[in-house]
Amino acid sequence: MAGKPKLYYFNGRGRMESIRWLLAAAGIEFVEEFLETREQYEKLLQDGALLFQQVPMVEIDGMKMVQTRAILGYIAAKHNLYGKDLKERALIDMYVEGTRDLIDLIRVHHKFSPEEQEKNLALINERATARYFPVYEKVLKDHGTEFLVGNQLTWADVQLIEAILMVEEKVSTVLSKFPLLQDFKTRICNIPTIKKFLQPGSQRKPPPDESYVVTANRVFNRK
Repeated sequence: MAGKPKLYYFNGRGRMESIRWLLAAAGIEFVEEFLETREQYEKLLQDGALLFQQVPMVEIDGMKMVQTRAILGYIAAKHNLYGKDLKERALIDMYVEGTRDLIDLIRVHHKFSPEEQEKNLALINERATARYFPVYEKVLKDHGTEFLVGNQLTWADVQLIEAILMVEEKVSTVLSKFPLLQDFKTRICNIPTIKKFLQPGSQRKPPPDESYVVTANRVFNRK
């Protein structure tokens, strides 16, 4: 399929948001088809577009790609965001997996009851400040450059800034003890493609709300 990548998902963050982030950081324009009805989903199934009967799905370069990690890896490699050699790619993979674990804690937050949300919020804060952010603070210090890996922007940087902003939505002071991450945030958010994605009216999605849950339940025929 020629032209812009086409993203199939809900009109919300979920597992697609990191894909939107990476495309935007690479300066790649994309279009989206939002799933709103069960019929849309069933048509994708009938057309054989969903290899494992799951979304996200991205039409790109003649492929109908599924599985978030595979999609992200392809985009990163295609757009020179995956390091210069195997060693850098391994580091990027490690850092990406760490931020993914943190993002996944936040991604399910809206599904919990108010009491469970309070516990999950405490867990997000504890994991961010005691497990994950100290690692990236040290990496920046030891590496001594503006980026986590090598000397240019990579997928690892893009996913880390996504994670930082997501945590800050829940805990605004989370970076207070991490001066290098504060500088990293300012620096990465001022990269022109990322700065554009952070502006109002971009394809970046807000935190999920009740309507997002209702739509997903309708599409997947959940009770």
